[in-house]
Amino acid sequence: MNVQASPSAPVPIVDFDHPPGEDLWVFAYGSLMWNPAFPSVARVQALLRGWHRCFCIYSHQHRGTPEKPGAVLGLDRGGSCRGIAYQVAAADVPAVLAYLWQREMAYRVYVPRRVGLEAEGGRITALAFTADRSHAQYCGRLGPDGTAALIRQGEGQSGRNIDYLDSLIAHLRELGIHDRGLEDLRARV
Repeated sequence: MNVQASPSAPVPIVDFDHPPGEDLWVFAYGSLMWNPAFPSVARVQALLRGWHRCFCIYSHQHRGTPEKPGAVLGLDRGGSCRGIAYQVAAADVPAVLAYLWQREMAYRVYVPRRVGLEAEGGRITALAFTADRSHAQYCGRLGPDGTAALIRQGEGQSGRNIDYLDSLIAHLRELGIHDRGLEDLRARV
């Protein structure tokens, strides 16, 4: 198995227990859709109801700085979200969870949850990383114009925030996913 690891100290897996010996489904709604960097035995398009994809997390490192923050994706309450569900084989689950915690949970701005997805072939339960509205990096109350301002100004170690938005929209289109909220946000930027 080849899971890309971060050079920083391991982030402990908290607030998520997974039964040993069972496969795990992971719901991807952003860059995990086209760059999961972990092994999977199946990949299906899926619909998550009750949560929507949005730029609701301040970025002080990858797409902004503390002085000029940008914004990155989170799953926020309400609406629905089309994405990709990956099935991880039981043998790979411990390493994949360690990788996902390193990638997604370093700042604890997400809450790992089990969510129900509608997928071809029926419903599945998956791990999803949802925005923590009580976290200091949550910026989901700024409204569309405030979020657009963050994306216009944001530039960090991973590049310009606007490039991240454009890449996201292009990747979603390649997958046949049209996200009106992101299209509206792009027009405002």
